[in-house]
Amino acid sequence: MGTAERSRAAEESAATTAQQRASYRPLWVEEPARRRRLPDPVRTAAVRAVLIISLTLLQAMVALLCTLAESWLAFPMVISSVVSTVVATWSVLDVWVTRQVWNQRNGVVSAPSSTARSLRRERRRARRQARAAERAQERIRRQGGAGQLSHP
Repeated sequence: MGTAERSRAAEESAATTAQQRASYRPLWVEEPARRRRLPDPVRTAAVRAVLIISLTLLQAMVALLCTLAESWLAFPMVISSVVSTVVATWSVLDVWVTRQVWNQRNGVVSAPSSTARSLRRERRRARRQARAAERAQERIRRQGGAGQLSHP
């Protein structure tokens, strides 16, 4: 194989690796979340509700099949399905109440027009000013009062 053939082969292999790199796509692209993550207590209640609802649906299906098969289990399964439906409704209400309580205890989600945001900003500004004044007083005390009356 001559020098020209080697250089041509090297160029071809370089071109194929460049094409492979250009055609490479990652398996997924990370995107920012559209909505905020649910708070832990609310998420826990929601997971519990989904599990209870899925078990209720499963129980209702078993009750239907037992009824169609005219099994002796049909009556107990129907009764337990009714009870499970009440529990599932209760669990959904628990999610709603937990969410309301969490929002009430931890404040509203700040929107640009929210009054809560401006109140928090004012409180923060007042705290900063109070800390700055306290530091200034401490500085004056450490200097032994020197320079207190230098400017009326």
